[in-house]
Amino acid sequence: MKFTKALFFCVSIAALFSCNQDDGKIDFTFLQLNDVYEIAPIQGGEYGGMARVATVHEQLLKENSNTFMFVAGDFLNPSLLGTIQYQGERIRGKQMIETMNAMGVDLVAFGNHEFDLSATDLQKRLDESNFNWISGNVLQNKDGVLSPFSNKHNKVGDTFIKEFSDADGTTIKIGFISVCVPSNPRDYVAYKDVFKEAERSYADLKDKVDVVFGLTHVTIAQDLEIAKRLPNIPLIMGGHEHTNMLIPQGDSFVAKADANAKTVYVHKISYDKKTKKTSIQSVLKEINSDIVENEQTAVVVNKWQGILKKKIKEIIDKPEEIILNAQTPLDGRDKPIRSIQTNLGVLITKSMSYAFDDAVDCALVNGGSIRIDDELEGAITPVDIFRVLPYGGAVLKVKLKGSLLLKVLDFREKAKGTGAYLQRYNVQKKNKGWYVQSKPINPNKIYTVAFSDYLLKGYDIPFLTEENKEVVSVYKPTGTEKSFDIRNSIILYLKSLK
Repeated sequence: MKFTKALFFCVSIAALFSCNQDDGKIDFTFLQLNDVYEIAPIQGGEYGGMARVATVHEQLLKENSNTFMFVAGDFLNPSLLGTIQYQGERIRGKQMIETMNAMGVDLVAFGNHEFDLSATDLQKRLDESNFNWISGNVLQNKDGVLSPFSNKHNKVGDTFIKEFSDADGTTIKIGFISVCVPSNPRDYVAYKDVFKEAERSYADLKDKVDVVFGLTHVTIAQDLEIAKRLPNIPLIMGGHEHTNMLIPQGDSFVAKADANAKTVYVHKISYDKKTKKTSIQSVLKEINSDIVENEQTAVVVNKWQGILKKKIKEIIDKPEEIILNAQTPLDGRDKPIRSIQTNLGVLITKSMSYAFDDAVDCALVNGGSIRIDDELEGAITPVDIFRVLPYGGAVLKVKLKGSLLLKVLDFREKAKGTGAYLQRYNVQKKNKGWYVQSKPINPNKIYTVAFSDYLLKGYDIPFLTEENKEVVSVYKPTGTEKSFDIRNSIILYLKSLK
């Protein structure tokens, strides 16, 4: 018996000694999100939700305290909540900052949509954030003087350093570089060259740390080029495309998760202190209804969703009713919606015609009013329609001469890539000519067209106003008609299909 106890004691000591042996590696975990515009679950509550992501974060921290959470750009805009007035001003991403603070986000990159905000609103969001921001190619422009953005905590650095420790107290330094796609020109923003600044940031950082990673918001082609130019970066965590991907480039990888936290990437990384090499296991994790919400984050999300639902109920009685099950994704991404005809554009304009019982020749809406920058699929609710068209507005029935309609459609072609590009219904271009309901447009004929009210203000198409002499009449609906709000028109149209 004494021998058995002594043997057990010796084995226990040996096991303890073995566990404390330095294996020469430090393990750490990255949790990656990108392009998140919605704090609550989407697609009928099935996917996404920042409170669910917070639970995943909490679980990863329990597994390994060396866990860091990132958002690779695009989170302040666009969102339906951001357009709503609350306490005397538009929310403009305030809900996202408050949610991300509750989640414990560690580091974020600028995305192009952060600069949808005014300089004043962006500064408010920067000051409200408890996490760090990073960018190597984006600077603040104040009357021609360039300087880093900053918040009440510190300047937005072009690089960032984080230390991780192992069980015996050995530490390593992890560095990060970041660049943003220069696709949103604003007077208060200066963009420097993506590749030159990535290379410069890396050169400035590489001798200060043990390993460098990328946190970017550029196109996948640009990410792969950065990985090619900087082959010692083992992983670039990126955003912008909205679709998950894990693409190799040499010995490196570029990872992007799905938009709106439908998925996140979990990167489990082991750094060998002797060889200075990293091994990475990247797992795409679906964020779905099986994940219990983190209570602390859920309180914040529910607060903002309550504000949203109160506003929507001023127009729609049942904001969470499922009105469509979209088997094919409806494409509302910025680039296609402003350059080609999409299925979402057809749905919107067809609904505009429906709002007048199809007693119009055609329907047109400017792509810039479609603000979701995402695809809709699965269970679609009125809330989703409000996300697509957060600014709403009436559908107008306009009688105008065919000559003006031709000018409008020709302007559309020149406006590709901008918000003035028109999505359409019952309008086609054949052999370089325009047709309405399969007939060539007659310049001398009067056509009845359903327009979004924004288009008749002349902002996108300068000559398209009520004052134009070729506009014969403009009918503006009352609050009891299907057309009084474009979102109401779509919701009622979809319900009519059931």
